[in-house]
Amino acid sequence: MPAKSSTSLRGRLLLDEPMSRHTSWRVGGPADRLYIPADLDDLAAFLASLPAEEALHWVGLGSNLLVRDGGVRGTVIMTSGALNGLGVLRPGVVRAEAGVAGAKVARFCAERELVGAEFLAGIPGTVGGALAMNAGAFGGETWRIVEAVETIDRHGQRRTRPPADYQIAYRKVSGPRGEWFVAAHFRLASGDTSQGKTLIKTLLAKRGATQPTQLPNAGSVFKNPAGDHAARLIEASGLKGKCEGKACVSELHANFIVNQGGATAAEIERLIARIQATVENLHGIRLETEVRVIGEAKP
Repeated sequence: MPAKSSTSLRGRLLLDEPMSRHTSWRVGGPADRLYIPADLDDLAAFLASLPAEEALHWVGLGSNLLVRDGGVRGTVIMTSGALNGLGVLRPGVVRAEAGVAGAKVARFCAERELVGAEFLAGIPGTVGGALAMNAGAFGGETWRIVEAVETIDRHGQRRTRPPADYQIAYRKVSGPRGEWFVAAHFRLASGDTSQGKTLIKTLLAKRGATQPTQLPNAGSVFKNPAGDHAARLIEASGLKGKCEGKACVSELHANFIVNQGGATAAEIERLIARIQATVENLHGIRLETEVRVIGEAKP
């Protein structure tokens, strides 16, 4: 269902847009509508123009996301390349909008002699996604440095909220319903700039050496169970290199599924289910997915 009026909107509205163009796995059927806002004010106007029953889906860099082959009903809001504001709000506090890549935030902070955000360089996604799932890498977690968040609801109303308004756990965040993150205020300490930059380079190099960055993937597929690692369990189950069609468990890192070229979302989903069943059968542990799955299966 289209927006009631688009005369004052400044963003781009695409119809029947293939989500394979917007996901890091390079799979996914068409979205009924995909909107790329010009900025936060434009996003607020667009949301206010939508019918109350319109389904909404939020996508950043398209990592940590599996879109099924039948596509997505409703409207997809793209934040990457759109909500890209990044600056110092006041001494020690950096404001980053939802579409800014984690690595960009890490470098921005290091250049300004602020430490504590280096781990964001290891997250292959945006600030919005990092907030939504309390993303972490190399021992750091997003919400440990959050002083406040900015949200928007489907009427276009914006709010600023403290972390106390949310229940925050490992790779899980819950809070006020019907609101989406549009920016974060990160509280950071002053520190050695050269040390921070060196750490970021080290983290990025480690990511490149230990993760299959040369092939389409969505980051870690499964959450680490308490006291163990999903990758260890998958490898111990003899699943490294196993495939469903063109979707394969990475030989480099067992908690990654790579698209070898031409994989479908259905093949990826079958491989996820196969991994879960095998690990549970051999080790008695049911792996929980870290990736978000949206859309409809292809008939």
